[in-house]
Amino acid sequence: MSLTTPLTEKFGLRMPVLAGGLMWLADADYVAACAHAGIMGFVTAASFPDPKDLRAEIAKARRLCGDKPFGVNVSMLPKLVPGEQTADIFKLIADEGVEAIETSGRNPEEYMDLLKGQGSFVIHKVPSVRFALKAQSIGVDMVAIVGAECGGHPGLDLIGTMVNNALALERLDIPFLIGGGIGHGAQISAALSMGASGVVMGTRLLVAEELNAHRGYKQALVDASERDTMLTMATVRNTIRTLRNETTELVAKLEAENPEIGFEGLRSHVAGVVGRKAYETGDVSYGMLSAGHALGLTDKIEPMADIVARLEAQADAATQRLMEAANANS
Repeated sequence: MSLTTPLTEKFGLRMPVLAGGLMWLADADYVAACAHAGIMGFVTAASFPDPKDLRAEIAKARRLCGDKPFGVNVSMLPKLVPGEQTADIFKLIADEGVEAIETSGRNPEEYMDLLKGQGSFVIHKVPSVRFALKAQSIGVDMVAIVGAECGGHPGLDLIGTMVNNALALERLDIPFLIGGGIGHGAQISAALSMGASGVVMGTRLLVAEELNAHRGYKQALVDASERDTMLTMATVRNTIRTLRNETTELVAKLEAENPEIGFEGLRSHVAGVVGRKAYETGDVSYGMLSAGHALGLTDKIEPMADIVARLEAQADAATQRLMEAANANS
């Protein structure tokens, strides 16, 4: 059953699924696996802080993807800081001929003239509809709204995915995508029936064989359930949902004991380099390892194409059930 939306039409996708940027993990091999499976992934620019490395990774992604689409994720800090190279990164992406840019972290308004001038298609990722409305007002092409169930940063409002979807349907005029706890094809069908142009997935795809991470890390996600995540860092207004482990328990304890601890008091525990080791060694005891409620649906390690094929079959079955229910009542 064909699922045609503004997202699939724009990029020629088999399924209306974006594999959102994943720090340290969303590289050329990952986005190529997504592309050949019929969805679209994003190389995470922050994983390649040296412009030469980012340019080389984009070139590798283009070579591996062939004529299939991929994008680049640019995650901006909540506030502009001296020395930030965001504008240069956007120009580099355009120079490399990458059309799709996923932005997140803060309002990209200051860069919109640049992005539109270079022909970029901007998908801005936000944690709730109130931010999506602002993104719409500054001219982004599409918004991705990730609910409280997502891995990574669900924002401070902690609005659930289903509620975000319904609010987006009522309030937005531009195409929107829904994420947060999405890991089953029936959810894709449901999102489309609620007006979304597609979904954003992260956690569900972390068990793809092509992901350049230790097999022990992936197996830990398979073994985990939807109950094995934890929210921390609300005290520094940077709430994050991660796999529950020794680090998250410690951070939660530190925040409870001293709500004024500040980021510097947490830095040594939450630094990205700590979590990166888990991807390299398979030891998930330490580090802030982003993971959402879709952990309950990561049931085995398998090729990306097999994951997407299962999602497609599940979506088809869900759509068929909806059609049968409608016919039964006609």
